[in-house]
Amino acid sequence: MVVRPPLILSTMALVVLWAATTTQAVEFGTPEEAKAMLDKAVAAVKENKEKALAMFNNGESGFKDRDLYVLCANASDGTITASPTSNGANLKDFAPGQDVMKTATEGQIKEITYWWPRPGSMKPLKKHTFYTKVTDQICGVGYWERGS
Repeated sequence: MVVRPPLILSTMALVVLWAATTTQAVEFGTPEEAKAMLDKAVAAVKENKEKALAMFNNGESGFKDRDLYVLCANASDGTITASPTSNGANLKDFAPGQDVMKTATEGQIKEITYWWPRPGSMKPLKKHTFYTKVTDQICGVGYWERGS
């Protein structure tokens, strides 16, 4: 049997493409993972708010995974209580945050889409955030669109 070089090159190209796609999937969080992290965060806040906020801020217990993280703010005034870099800032200072403040509802997970840089980057990319109100907090977990 004679193996033709174009067949080998085509096979190699498919393997490289598959590996690149798999690497991207591993490198960044997915919508399903963001929703699951938010569900876990809601349960943690209901169990012990102070402990949960500390875990979110420290990225403990799976609350920091690649580019996924929990962001929470006081529902009453918008002061951010859990975030990798924005604690003390206010949701009202960001257009998406203003919408979240107006629409967050206990027991309902909603979604908002906006442009925001990934951690460690300055380039804004399309981001989707799932959010809800839980006790006196508004919490959310977002993911970035693939290819953005």
